[in-house]
Amino acid sequence: MEWKIDKDCVDYQMSLMFMQERVKQVINGSGDELVWMLQYEALYTGGTSADPQDLLNSDLFPVFNVGRGGKYTYHGPGQRVIYPILNLRSRNICDLHKYIYLLEEVVIVTLDNFGINGCRKEGHIGVWVGTGCQPPKKIAAIGVRVSKWVSYHGIAVNLYPDLSHYDAIIPCGIKNFGVTSAKEMGIEIRSFNAFDRYFKKSFVKIFGE
Repeated sequence: MEWKIDKDCVDYQMSLMFMQERVKQVINGSGDELVWMLQYEALYTGGTSADPQDLLNSDLFPVFNVGRGGKYTYHGPGQRVIYPILNLRSRNICDLHKYIYLLEEVVIVTLDNFGINGCRKEGHIGVWVGTGCQPPKKIAAIGVRVSKWVSYHGIAVNLYPDLSHYDAIIPCGIKNFGVTSAKEMGIEIRSFNAFDRYFKKSFVKIFGE
């Protein structure tokens, strides 16, 4: 498995083409599995079940309609995006619910290293924080797609993005619960390096090499 880590913001259209080409290579055996860690300039993406009414302001940042599962979400600086391109068949994970559960577990284990108690929320995909009288907020979104059981798209974890940029959408189509970040929780993760190191360790522990 190859790990690719980009320090600078990546062009979104380029990233889609790169993922699609890598998926083809994994399917035909000419390329290795890949976990790609990156970030984008501010933009919105809409998944296969996105409702146009959830896009409240289409003029603020570029909007891309893509083939991943899910509804509208935001990507931008300070958010770590992770795209695992895995052969799920060879890993005996031919079950999307199981795959998403494992991705959530990787994020939960990673965030625990920073003192963030992430959890799942019944009926909603992603990783959430908030207990007791506090309404839960989403700190990590997950949207995936598979082609011949090779996965792509993936995870977006909010470390220190500008959360006001979410105001132009109804994130993931969920009106009753908000989004948060490590920074909003009072936890400064100013460098992706530490997050990446813990994420890789957690990912390998759960998925293997």
